[in-house]
Amino acid sequence: MSEEKSVQKFQETTMEVVLKKVTEFRECGGLHLPADYSVENAMRGAWLVLQDLKDKSNMPVLQTCSRESIANALLDMATQGLSVAKKQGAFVQYGNKITFQREYFGNIALAKRYSGMKDVHGNIIYKDDVFKYGVNAETGRKYIIQHTQEVSNIDFTKIVGAYALVMMEDGSTFLEVMSWPQIQQSWKQGSTKGESPAHKNFPDQMAIKTVVNRALKILISSSNDAVLMENIETNRPIEAVKEEIKQGANSGKVIDIPVEDEEIQTPEVVEEPVVESTVKPGKGKDLKKEEPKEPGF
Repeated sequence: MSEEKSVQKFQETTMEVVLKKVTEFRECGGLHLPADYSVENAMRGAWLVLQDLKDKSNMPVLQTCSRESIANALLDMATQGLSVAKKQGAFVQYGNKITFQREYFGNIALAKRYSGMKDVHGNIIYKDDVFKYGVNAETGRKYIIQHTQEVSNIDFTKIVGAYALVMMEDGSTFLEVMSWPQIQQSWKQGSTKGESPAHKNFPDQMAIKTVVNRALKILISSSNDAVLMENIETNRPIEAVKEEIKQGANSGKVIDIPVEDEEIQTPEVVEEPVVESTVKPGKGKDLKKEEPKEPGF
């Protein structure tokens, strides 16, 4: 069998197994996906991305990464109800394994879906802006008192901070504010230490992403699955259903991918320091990701 046909067989087998597992989990009540989420479309979009991903040696990750890790990265994306094609997450390579990592737009999608967030807006504070905020003594939440900005103030070299204003469905709001030193310290936690072309050329946009991610972190982590539970046709107590999800698909169980084609072999793991490599769609070039990952917020 030719290499091209072997890769195609690999893709078809992996896709079939993952979709089959998702279907099984859904049918047995072990996985509940959002009503507006098409897992089939998300999977196919993810495959289009994976087919173009290459590692630092310019080799396709579908050949250099284990099929088990690829399958579980796809399952991770599906269980979160996100889409790589919509830039809600990315596939990140660690050694010979691929993982799914949620990104900026994915955080916004999850916050809107599960936490009751209506919208979020991020803004930059420049040196000559008039910016004042207060703290509600009863709730502990920050709020904007005044922010006045002139066009002439906009200067990448004079950023003093950024903030994210989160608006909830119930009409309430809360504010997250970060100073420029805080933002820079956050960037140092990433692989490029804030020295990537994106950070240097678009520091305002990267600063907004950082403060928005930080604001949404608590919303996402403290949310529940009530939205998913609303469409469950069952008489069982909701806690019993949640326990099945916890013990089932969302427990991180590794998928066993049957090897049906002996021509497709997963490379042996070489015992050497693992180098983190983030890969993006491209054609025949080193696809080192320009926008570094933020440290969880």
